[in-house]
Amino acid sequence: MISGIYPYLVLNGNGQEAVKFYEHALDAKVLSVQTFGNMPGNPDHPMPEEAKNRVLNAHLKVGNTDLMLSDTFPGHPYELGHQVTIAISITDEEKSKEVFSKLEDGGKVDMPLQQTFWSPLYGQVTDKFGVTWQVSTESK
Repeated sequence: MISGIYPYLVLNGNGQEAVKFYEHALDAKVLSVQTFGNMPGNPDHPMPEEAKNRVLNAHLKVGNTDLMLSDTFPGHPYELGHQVTIAISITDEEKSKEVFSKLEDGGKVDMPLQQTFWSPLYGQVTDKFGVTWQVSTESK
């Protein structure tokens, strides 16, 4: 079952500043801010120093609406026009696979569905209309 969709902003290294800006400008309540430095370590892929304070995921509440944002990882492209994506939260893996497959039809996979430390199944796909979707299965 789809439990919700919400706007997801992608920034280029100024995510911490954006969190403070939207908190002030939109009277947002900051529910959480995780940085790339908060991720579990991987000795095969050490975290570059310039990435540690970038925002991996921030969750703000604006009225009754969730607003999410993150920074790009250093060295990954940042494209104007792609700074707003749609995140979709789904309660089970089979439904996530179904939705991802339907969104992929005529579009392109940016990140295949896979297990992450925050979700049992997460991926990114740009649909045939150029809209980027972040499909995330909720952890049980």
